[in-house]
Amino acid sequence: MSRLTSTQVCQHQSCGPSSSALRGTTWCTNTSSKEGSARQGTPAVPWLMPSLRSRPPWYAPAQRMPIRGYCGVPCTRGHSTRKLGSAWQAPAVSEEVDPAAVPNPAQVLRLLEAVARQRGRGPHLEAFFGCMYFAAMRPAEVIHLRIEQCHLPKTGWGMLNLSGGVVTSGKGWTDDGEVHEVHSLKRRAASATRPVPIPPQFVRMLRAHVNRFDVAPDGRLFRNQAGNYVDAAAYGITWARAREYALTRTERTSRLAKRPYDLRHAGISFWLYSGVDPAECARRAGQSIEVLFRHYAKFLDGLREQANRLIEQSMNEWQRVSQGDVPDG
Repeated sequence: MSRLTSTQVCQHQSCGPSSSALRGTTWCTNTSSKEGSARQGTPAVPWLMPSLRSRPPWYAPAQRMPIRGYCGVPCTRGHSTRKLGSAWQAPAVSEEVDPAAVPNPAQVLRLLEAVARQRGRGPHLEAFFGCMYFAAMRPAEVIHLRIEQCHLPKTGWGMLNLSGGVVTSGKGWTDDGEVHEVHSLKRRAASATRPVPIPPQFVRMLRAHVNRFDVAPDGRLFRNQAGNYVDAAAYGITWARAREYALTRTERTSRLAKRPYDLRHAGISFWLYSGVDPAECARRAGQSIEVLFRHYAKFLDGLREQANRLIEQSMNEWQRVSQGDVPDG
């Protein structure tokens, strides 16, 4: 028997439509979806709508999944079939953050200094990139940041109360025909906010930024020369130049800090390394615990070692107590 092509299916009259009927038809390959027509038992393809009087054998009303009944079940009359949409599977992708791409605190400071030394938009973007590291913010959240969301005291820790992000969607995909669109926080309700404490070092950086550049008429901290939203291509060029200035030749040829988004990974991984509870890290980063453990599993190994040392230290102290000694502290 010759190998079947992607358009060759069983042409038996009782098993389904002929191959000519399949031409130009858009198949719904996600047959496991519970939404749309499949949920209501209505076929997603027009010719799969049988009449109430005569239903072909390949239609399975009890399952309410007519496409699965045709694509996922072999022909019962011995004819050759091909499971459309089920032969290809997406390749496995590692979701773990690569430690080789995450800069350490010293490297981050060198990169931020290299950004500030650049002419043009460089000084304006120093605090922009600082948001990604010190507050683990996503680029869209940094672009959306407004002065009323910032609590910047003269001393001590500050607070950023994040409420959304600006994404580039294109004029054909927005309601108002604009290129950019304001969204709520990722996977959060429209009115949800996320307070993120920021260290004194970054508070001083933001205060200096506001004093030097002021804010946009709508309160945004970061904008381009025309007063519009910061473009990803523009800050990407600035970041690439900073890597050239701040990193050694070996570091430049590696994956270290290849993207500005690596600053967010660096901030979260530093929190974990510092012993911050993973639940608090996930809350500040706007992630679930599940996502945090899945993406930062390699960094959590060091956290486990630190936890083991603390547990061992406590066990040794209580062992001394059982022997009549007074525990330290």
